Amino acid sequence: MSDITIYPDSEHFVDGSADFIAGLAARAVAERGRFAIALSGGSTPRPIYARLATGAYADRIDWTRVHIFFGDERCVPPDDSRSNYRMAREALLDHVPLPSGNIHRIRGEDDPAQAALAYAQEVQRLFRTVSAPAFDLICLGVGGNGHTASLFPGTAALRERVRWVVPQYVEVMTTWRVTFTTVLINAARHIAFFAAGTGKADVLWRVHEGPYQPDVLPSQLIQPDNGQLHWLVDAAAGAKVQPV
Repeated sequence: MSDITIYPDSEHFVDGSADFIAGLAARAVAERGRFAIALSGGSTPRPIYARLATGAYADRIDWTRVHIFFGDERCVPPDDSRSNYRMAREALLDHVPLPSGNIHRIRGEDDPAQAALAYAQEVQRLFRTVSAPAFDLICLGVGGNGHTASLFPGTAALRERVRWVVPQYVEVMTTWRVTFTTVLINAARHIAFFAAGTGKADVLWRVHEGPYQPDVLPSQLIQPDNGQLHWLVDAAAGAKVQPV
């Protein structure tokens, strides 16, 4: 299943997205005793994470039962300005009562292949399963070129059908990344794309209304096995698509 929610402006987009995450967290804790979420990087989710760190959500989320993962990471140290972990730490993690053991970062400072293998093992340790586990929520963004996480057009990671986490050299960025694969992403209970701004309007239309070209538009590969796919966007990003 898939749905698209279009918020009228940036403020409603941030509030609505934070409410969406908080609601899923409360439900997961009530039903399964914990909330396992994989965060995305980039500029779009930062204000959402900051909103979750405010007092309004103190009673809505039991942070002691939240496990934080990351859907991808740049191969840089954790204090580097490009680090997804650093962004999340500054916006959210430093401001909520998360046990340190509940924060699972990708070691971007390590060899990419070793970091990917170690992270897959970290996921397996929490979920204790040999098949792809079901995260309660995996957060994603969408780039202007249709990439999501670090699944870029034309890269080998798009064709991975076994591994949960892989290293990927992204030539257009001249950098190594570590990323979840579609094997792991599509196993989630909920997957949410967050998009804002006029710069995302064309790619959203192409992903939703254009021909199926996943090697060109990797976001089209995100099709949950048994879970639900959500698109949460502001009016500018959603100008060319219809809410569902």
